[in-house]
Formats: sequence, C-alpha cells, structure tokens
Amino acid sequence: MLTVVTHPLIQHKLSIMRNVTTGAKEFRELASEISMLLAYEAMRDLDVTPTPLQTPLEHGEFPMLSGKKLALVAILRAGLVMTDGITQLVPAAKVGHIGLYRDPQTLQPVAYYNKLPADIAERRVFLTDPMLATGGSASAAIRFLKDAGAQTIKLMCILAAPEGVAVVEADHPDVEIVVAAVDERLNDHGYIVPGLGDAGDRIYGTK
Repeated sequence: MLTVVTHPLIQHKLSIMRNVTTGAKEFRELASEISMLLAYEAMRDLDVTPTPLQTPLEHGEFPMLSGKKLALVAILRAGLVMTDGITQLVPAAKVGHIGLYRDPQTLQPVAYYNKLPADIAERRVFLTDPMLATGGSASAAIRFLKDAGAQTIKLMCILAAPEGVAVVEADHPDVEIVVAAVDERLNDHGYIVPGLGDAGDRIYGTK
C-alpha cells in the first residue's frame, strides 16, 4: 500500500529541498523535519493502552504506547538523516543500518554493511531512505530485514518515482510505503525527475 502525505507543511518544505540553491545545512534540516512529519502518519496505527496516572488534579487512565517496540533502520548513507529526525519523536527506538550502493552500470544494489538490533524480530520496523528511485536498494533492504526475522515493516521515503514504488509493491506487497511525493519518472541514469538531485550528496555536501 502506498500513502502519500500531502500536508501543506511537508509540501512546502519539500519544495525548498528541490531548489538547486538550497545549501547542505538547510537541506539536512528540512529532510529531518519532513521525516518527523512523515513519522506522524507512518506511526498512526501504533498500539496504545489506557494507563493509570496521577495528574496534579486527579487519578485517571490515559493512553500510552504499548505493543511491539520500534526499530528505525537507515539505508546508508542518506537514510541516516531521516532516523536522526525520527528518534526525536521516539528516542527509545533502536536504530539499525543497512549499507547499500547502486552499481552505476547495472543500477542494481550491492550490499556492504548490515547491522540490525538483535531483537529485530520483536520490533515494528521503519525503514528509511530519502529517495525511492529504481526500488532495487529498498527491495533488497526489505529482504535483509525479513531474512533477519522482521515481521512488520514500513518503508518511509521523502520522494519516490513510480518505477520504484512498483518494484517494492511487486516484491513486498505486505510492506506499506509512506512518502511525501511521487514524481513523474526516472531518467536514463536512474534519477527521479523532476526530483531534487542526489539526496546523499546534497545532505552531506559531497558534490
């Protein structure tokens, strides 16, 4: 299932990210802010349980998070900026990392690092990657998570291409995708158009 979060604040911040003149510092900050806003939507179905509490005025029962604990897993390197933002909302979540890069010739994902929480099978997993382009890296990362025992996975991206969405939906129909926007297409080099360029390079100022 695909969820596009069209909230005006998200769309405004995304438009600033798209601007070629936006610098690395502001780009990082915007990516983190959008990630927090996306997390509100992605986590809206978390379980809560009425919990006895004493307010300054009286005793009562009030909703608090319950059920499975959370894990945030970043696809390196660009996914880090998203987990950094989301941990401000859920600081108790454990954070994992999956290192993938896209072969420039084949456009296929190549794994070089995989470090996940030991109890990943017992947690609800939110996989982060700013760009869902060809879908190869995201699909491979989801497969790593499933092989490690993860049962409930959501993919969170800032921007997606229809081609990438189609790949993930075909390979993993049980995984919900939450994005801020779906752009027109991929170009011949596998970049999202109109897009915002290479997210990793713009986040870290490496190009």
